[in-house]
Amino acid sequence: MPLRSSTVPRDAVHHPLFARFYARFSVAADKSIAQHRRELLTGLSGRVIEVGAGNGLNFPHYPSAVSEVVALEPERRLRALAVEAARRADVPVDVVPGAAEALPVKSEAFDAAVVSLVLCSVRDLPRALAEIRRVLRPGGELRFFEHGRAETAGMARAQRLVDRTVWPLLFGGCHTSRDTLTAIEAAGFELGEHRRLRVPEQGMQVPSSPCVLGRAYRTAAES
Repeated sequence: MPLRSSTVPRDAVHHPLFARFYARFSVAADKSIAQHRRELLTGLSGRVIEVGAGNGLNFPHYPSAVSEVVALEPERRLRALAVEAARRADVPVDVVPGAAEALPVKSEAFDAAVVSLVLCSVRDLPRALAEIRRVLRPGGELRFFEHGRAETAGMARAQRLVDRTVWPLLFGGCHTSRDTLTAIEAAGFELGEHRRLRVPEQGMQVPSSPCVLGRAYRTAAES
């Protein structure tokens, strides 16, 4: 693995109570989310970096054309669960500590990057996206499945309210009202095919329900 030195401590993210909750809730919720994970990863190949791998629920969905996944997870408990999931994966997965804002890998080392329900919780979104762009080769692809700002005014107001109060405290730093697509473009990526969706698709909607799934590119003309 192409490591580089980093000043970010090994446990830059520490949410032990949320990690316990997420480890259980995410498995139960995956019945409705697994289809989106498959869509997110379909067609990937080569070397992939997954930023914020959580407990490794994406790992079973990587296609055989992927030669290696370097999966970064900063939270200790979730990282241990991801290591277990990596052992069951059909493609080689190397789980390592690391924060999105200072990826411990060399520049232009990956064909694709994957972020899945993680950009909502990074501490510095522009810096994290700049790091992802740095480690992608020119022409490399960013796959994203993320919470995002609602299109309806009422839900957008609710998102801003909960983001200023209890939501980040209860859900590991998650901010539901971030404008993910705008942030990705501002980081220098070219947006590709994407779509908005709600999770869950049916039933009661919550501030984290509005999501966006798609891909973006580091243009090949860049060096």
